[in-house]
Amino acid sequence: VYKRQYQNWLLNEDGHIATLTLNRPEAGNNLTPETLYELGEITKTLHTRKNIWVVIVQGQGKYFSTGIDVEMLKGRLDQPELDNRKFLLGLQECLDDFERLEKPTIAKLHGFCIGGGLILALCCDFRIASQRTVFSLPEVRLGIGVIMGTQRVTRVAGLAATKEMVLLGKRFNAKTAHRYGLVNEIVPPDKLDAKVAELADRFKHLPPRTVGISKRIINSGLDLPLRESQDLEIDAQMELLDSPDMREALKSYLEKREPKFAGE
Repeated sequence: VYKRQYQNWLLNEDGHIATLTLNRPEAGNNLTPETLYELGEITKTLHTRKNIWVVIVQGQGKYFSTGIDVEMLKGRLDQPELDNRKFLLGLQECLDDFERLEKPTIAKLHGFCIGGGLILALCCDFRIASQRTVFSLPEVRLGIGVIMGTQRVTRVAGLAATKEMVLLGKRFNAKTAHRYGLVNEIVPPDKLDAKVAELADRFKHLPPRTVGISKRIINSGLDLPLRESQDLEIDAQMELLDSPDMREALKSYLEKREPKFAGE
């Protein structure tokens, strides 16, 4: 078991599963610039740790996250435009890097999942929510746009649902979030930990490099023409040819036994 405490996050590793906990319960797990910069650093660590095959993201305490720290935004009002552009780009890139992590990521959602917290959840590959989770993209009520990735919402929920969420800024429950496609599954609060653990465990029985590269194909191919996306598939497969785990996957399938993957 590997444990590390950051200023705003906790990182625990156990049996190929990393649990990344947003650890600002006294502030509703809101997202400060330092929180996102740390996420960028943690992403680099996760990328290098071959023993980690899946990542769970959760919030400490009552909430997943109440979103971007509003006091931080207020402090940017009098800054020069160029400085604000660089500032926002830097924050966005921290989430972009996390989203590109070539390991499956699961968001465990409870309490409030608001604004930038919802965008963080949408950077994950899977989202499991408690029935009591409350969602919102309230930025318009504060006079600002969704500055951490509006298209993440649109790509998952579609234009009509995104306009309902973003332009009205209203709160909605887990059932509505599921109807919008924002969450994969809703469970009773007392079943949330077990459901997320069950999903994470499934990745312990799959070849991690293949899963990671498949994630890259899905995410990167989304914006490519068909022919270019198919070229991406070929390029990615070349990385896997003759890898120990690919050999083991094929061999175990033909021998009708459970595979034993090494992460190579």
